[in-house]
Amino acid sequence: MSLPLTPRPRVVPPATFDSNDPAAFATALRSPWYTLIADLQDTVQWATMDYARSQGLKSLWLPLTTRTITCPTGFGSDTEAVKVQVNGVDTYLQDSMQFLLEYGCRLAPGGCYTIMPSFRVETPDATHLNQFTHSEGEIPGGLDDLIRYVNGYVKALARALLDRHGDQLAEGRGDVSHLERMAGHSAPFARVTFDEAVTILGDVEGCVRDEGDWRTLTRKGERLLMSRVSEFVWMTHFDTLSVPFYQAFGNDEAHTALAADLLFGMGEVVGSGERHDDPDQLRKSIALHNVREEEYDWYVRMRQEAPMRTSGFGMGVERFLMWVLDHDDIRDLPLVSRVNEPGAWPDAIVRP
Repeated sequence: MSLPLTPRPRVVPPATFDSNDPAAFATALRSPWYTLIADLQDTVQWATMDYARSQGLKSLWLPLTTRTITCPTGFGSDTEAVKVQVNGVDTYLQDSMQFLLEYGCRLAPGGCYTIMPSFRVETPDATHLNQFTHSEGEIPGGLDDLIRYVNGYVKALARALLDRHGDQLAEGRGDVSHLERMAGHSAPFARVTFDEAVTILGDVEGCVRDEGDWRTLTRKGERLLMSRVSEFVWMTHFDTLSVPFYQAFGNDEAHTALAADLLFGMGEVVGSGERHDDPDQLRKSIALHNVREEEYDWYVRMRQEAPMRTSGFGMGVERFLMWVLDHDDIRDLPLVSRVNEPGAWPDAIVRP
């Protein structure tokens, strides 16, 4: 008589990011968790390329440094760029490739994309990293065109991950039904405006943060909105001052912006928006957001030299994979952790 098979243990992270052991990387090297993540990263890379090419986008090689950041001090910016000096030049590490992808759209008019690191001055927590992998794209057209692109993109990723790793994920993590629901979601994802979201959540405290001139949803609000509307939901048309200056105005005298977040899993996974295509409207938005126009002179001039209506998105790959793995702490996702690093060089370099 054959004995019943013993199920393999669930694949779990070793939580090396939270270890004070400088040689914790050796534990990560032996962990099935990071072997699985390496497999998933490879599939996300290739599936992104396949989908982007099928939609006419081109992959561009862009610098990792920038003199102009997408998170300037002012309304709509909730983070800070990382200042560095390279060859004696004061510059920043990219907080997003968005501006250069907008530039690239003028050279590749069918659209362009990258998957590259982004760097921000943030304290890492369960849903934020200060160094993360950013899948970004910019396409010709407006917000509706962009939403159609992203709907197709995340569904293509879910299908590719199921095709290549479905059994591996089911065995190691216990459930792939969320990927199946996304991959098999034949209709467009649900959409609500920000004002509609506020109405939907109005009976529960702590869901909306009201700063007077602008409002935003809290993480609690995002999750409750998903539970009340759909597990995959777009929220659009934010208060103008709650998003950065480059998001185009809606049809209401600059009270709302043509910006949109795709919520699933832990909340916002994809952020996106239509860009100002008129230089005068862009200047108005820069002033409204209390940003120094001289720091963005080239960005304004680009619209004069090469007018073009574009929209773009950024997806945090680690956030997406956190949803894939049904996990609750993004700090377990990077193959090489940059969390809790000592500020100064240690006596012996023992971390990769």
